Amino acid sequence: MAEMNENPLIKSDDKPKIKMERKEGEPTAAFKGASWAALVVGVSAYLIGLFNAAMELNEKGYYFAVLVFGLYAAVSLQKAVRDREEDIPVSGIYYGLSWFALVVSISLMAIGLYNAGSIILSEKGFYGMSFVLSLFAAITIQKNIRDTQNARERD
Repeated sequence: MAEMNENPLIKSDDKPKIKMERKEGEPTAAFKGASWAALVVGVSAYLIGLFNAAMELNEKGYYFAVLVFGLYAAVSLQKAVRDREEDIPVSGIYYGLSWFALVVSISLMAIGLYNAGSIILSEKGFYGMSFVLSLFAAITIQKNIRDTQNARERD
C-alpha cells in the first residue's frame, strides 16, 4: 500500500519532473509565452488582414511600413526608457527621437485609417487593434529579454 506521503496519482517508478528555478527578477515562462503569443497573433492578424484587403499595393505598403516603423520605435523607446532608469547613458537626442518615432508611427496609423475611404469601419478597428497589440507585445518581449539577461547576470 502507498505510504501516507506519496501522491497516489504518481506511480512510484515515475521520476519526478525537475522544476527549473526562476532567477529573482526573471519573468515566468507563462508571461514570456503570452508575450510572444500576443506578438505573433497581432502581427499575423495585421498581415493576413492586409494580404486579404481590397486595396492598392501602395496602400498595403504604407500600412506594412507603418507597422514595421511602429514596432521598431516601440522597442527603441522601451530600451531608451529602461536604460535611463538603470543609469545607463542615453543621449537626449536618441531618447527624444525614440518618443518622436513612436508618436509619428501611431499618428500615421491613425491618420491613414481616418482618411481611408475604401476601408469599412470594422476593418479600421481591426487594423488599429492589431497594431496596438503588436506594439504592446514588442515592448513586453523586449522587457522580458532584458529582465532575463539581468537575472542571469546577477548569479
